[in-house]
Amino acid sequence: MSAIHKPRKKARKANGTDGSAPPMYGDFEAQRHWMEVTLHLPMAKWYFYDLEYWGLDYPPLTAYHSWLLGKIGSLFNPSWFAQDSSRGHESPDLKVYMRATALVSEYLIYVPALIILNRKLARNGGLSVWESSIALTAILMQPATMLVDHAHFQYNTVMLGFTLATMSSLLAGRYFWSCVFFVAALGFKQMALYYAPVVFAYLVGVSIQPRIDVARFAGIALTTLLSFAVLFAPLLLGAYYNHYRDPQIGLVLEPPELFSLIERMLPLKIDSRSLFYPALLHLTQAVHRIFPLARGLFEDKVANLWCSLHTVYKLNRFSVSRLSRVSLFATLAAVTPSCLVIAVAPRKSLIPYAFASCAWGFFLCSFQVHEKSVLLPLLPMTILLGGEGGLGPEIRAWVGWANYLGVWTMFPLLKRDQLRTPYTALSLLWAYLLNLPPGWTSFYSVNNNGLSPYTNALHMTFYAITFAWNIVEATVTPPNGKPDLWVVINCIIGAAGFGVCYLWCTWQLLSKSGVLDYLQASRVQATDKLTAAKPEQGKFNSKTKKA
Repeated sequence: MSAIHKPRKKARKANGTDGSAPPMYGDFEAQRHWMEVTLHLPMAKWYFYDLEYWGLDYPPLTAYHSWLLGKIGSLFNPSWFAQDSSRGHESPDLKVYMRATALVSEYLIYVPALIILNRKLARNGGLSVWESSIALTAILMQPATMLVDHAHFQYNTVMLGFTLATMSSLLAGRYFWSCVFFVAALGFKQMALYYAPVVFAYLVGVSIQPRIDVARFAGIALTTLLSFAVLFAPLLLGAYYNHYRDPQIGLVLEPPELFSLIERMLPLKIDSRSLFYPALLHLTQAVHRIFPLARGLFEDKVANLWCSLHTVYKLNRFSVSRLSRVSLFATLAAVTPSCLVIAVAPRKSLIPYAFASCAWGFFLCSFQVHEKSVLLPLLPMTILLGGEGGLGPEIRAWVGWANYLGVWTMFPLLKRDQLRTPYTALSLLWAYLLNLPPGWTSFYSVNNNGLSPYTNALHMTFYAITFAWNIVEATVTPPNGKPDLWVVINCIIGAAGFGVCYLWCTWQLLSKSGVLDYLQASRVQATDKLTAAKPEQGKFNSKTKKA
């Protein structure tokens, strides 16, 4: 894939010589540019520099990671990251280096964390070494993750690796370490917020059950705060040093609106000469860049609720602030079931289901979702393969279907990167490994596969529709005036399928937690009491009539 990959040139690319916008290139250039920025600029300018190009908009750990890779890469060839003049640099040796950094980062963080977690799941689920190895291979070969990180090019596996380490620590009962690892995941990519509500709910649950443990809860809170302090310390210390060396830098950097909002809430006046000015300036600017509300509800075409709804009812008629509030309420409603269940019943076996349900809720309903964000709900759903019954018909069918649907919804993005061949090869290879469609339909044709007729029909219908869509997209030109017709259909079908995935994960969580059994028992008990009360009431009425 490294040999055939060609970094994406965005459709809006222009030569920059006719007064039009300069080339933006793609995510490959974004990662390279951040290495350039962090390597050459003082820390005080990292989140301020040339925001119209590829301004840094990820948390500090990504910035530190970019700085380290830029330092190492400049030892091989300084021109790769020459300030400003290296924009759009795509030489073969740079591609090899960038590919190597993605692989090394994955093998240092993601792979070890996955192996440890998979062993814990296998031990708890009673899987043999052979079954555990098959599950591990399937998870490592997850097509969406491979295509996004090693073809489209990003470093998502670093964040996902820290998330796996968080889950592994929760399974092991090492709650303080789970806080450290999850802060690292958040510190690398803010998308880890997809898991934040359920992590918080689980930690609250283990702190109040079977008895209230104030010391544990205080330790969790303190560890989290210290982890965030360590995360931001290099950025803030570097900013203070830059302000000390160049007192005028505070006058050059324009504070964001968030700075003014917080300043008005404080009892003291903060100006450029204040001791707290650098800390507040750079914290607010980092938050402003990390959470860009001004970009709108969604970017490009993504298979979630809002983009699908926008095709039939235009949402751009509403203000961004109103859409953000609606999105917030919808997201809270979607993640509440998983959070309540895992807080009330904080069992280790429920952790993957709770993570998956919460992440699906975020993906479908949250603000500013990207196509690549589907990796977050797919990860905890896919690691179910390594647990109890993971290679059985039901979990294997649902996990395989969700992963196929996930990589299918990213096809328009992958197509722009000329990745049609890797997309097809990896999807079919993964389906072959799990003996699932689209290449192997025998699994669904067997009557005793353990799946309900409704599940069989649902999955096969989606497989047939997506397969037909691939053929139509490759052979039929969209009608005039509707150039994005196939992409829009992709989003609508994908959103419907992801909604089903959310419902399945949430239902599994509810059923395995015992909540449904408890509710059913309570209902039966209430019915019995009501039935027992009726004869007594009848006797009382008859006595009343006689009187």
